[in-house]
Formats: sequence, C-alpha cells, structure tokens
Amino acid sequence: MDKPVLVIACGALARELVALREMNGWPHMAIQCLPADLHNRPERIPALLRATIEKYRDSHAHIFVAYADCGTGGGIDEVLRDYGIERLPGAHCYEFFAGSTAFGEMADAEPGTFYLTDFLVRHFDRLVKRGLGLDLHPQLLSAYFGNYTRVVFLDQSDDPELDIAARRHAEFLGLAYQRHHTGFGPINRVLSEHIVQWQN
Repeated sequence: MDKPVLVIACGALARELVALREMNGWPHMAIQCLPADLHNRPERIPALLRATIEKYRDSHAHIFVAYADCGTGGGIDEVLRDYGIERLPGAHCYEFFAGSTAFGEMADAEPGTFYLTDFLVRHFDRLVKRGLGLDLHPQLLSAYFGNYTRVVFLDQSDDPELDIAARRHAEFLGLAYQRHHTGFGPINRVLSEHIVQWQN
C-alpha cells in the first residue's frame, strides 16, 4: 500500500488507538486527533472534522472517523455523507467502549448514570471540574449532576490507580460508584472490520 489509512479521532481516544495499532500490527494506520476538550463544545466538531478531512484525504488511501455522534446532533454524519466516510457506531464513546448491548443494559437499568472512561478519569479536573466551572462555583454541582444517581467507570486498561481515582471523582460528585471493565474488545472489533480490509 502506497498511501496509509488515516483514522481521524477524538483526542480522548489517542492512547487506545495507539495501543490497538501496536497490538494488531497495523503499521499502515495513521492517526490524527482533534482536541479532546471539544467534548465541552461539540458544535465545533463538524467544521474542524471537515477541515481535517480536506487536509488529509489526498494523501491517504482511506479515512475512517473514530467519533460517535458526540453531541453534534447529526453534524458529524452530515459531514461524513459528503465524503462517503464511515465512523464508529453509536451516540457517544461510552456506547462503543462498552458495546451497544452492554451499554443499553446499563442505561436501561439506571438512566441517571454519569460515565467515565480512562481518559476522563485522568483528565477529570480539567474537563469536568474546571471545564464546568465547578472549581470556582461548587454550588453548580447540583445543577449539573442533581439528576444523576451513579458513576459508571468504563475501564479499558484495568489499572487499579484509575479505579481509585474514579472512586474519588464519584465521591466529589456525590454519586454511587460502579466499575465496568470493557477492555479494548468492542472498539477493537469495530476498527478491525474497517482497517483489516484496507491493509493490503
């Protein structure tokens, strides 16, 4: 293959994508990440995604987008239809990390669930505390999280230090805590369907 395959991804997935590339032996897979803090401004994602596709599409054999809808209200899909590009399934990253069936069961069991991933556990202070202004205005905690009852940590790496940190974040939010180990299985299966067919 003369041109590599490009995965355009949310920066929150960078660590996982690099690990999957090494684990699966996908040297032909290039990764280009958009800023992870777009989680807090999803309306900006479609325009930046379009600009990134335009920048790289001529230099890559195929492009795959490692985003779900991510709060864009169909904005990502509108961009991808213009280029015939596919993305990860689901409404947000929690669904494809856990797998649609498992996530659906968790959501049905307790709709008032706040989900954490490895990335969000590591960057909770920046994206949640400071990102939502809770460091300066803790009184906003009930406004943001008053309708939640629990935190579920969708654990990809089985790191005990992240489990401890996730428990601490749940305590800060005043919510019950549950850990659900996902590993890389669900996201690996989705990526494999696309990356392997373009390998040769």
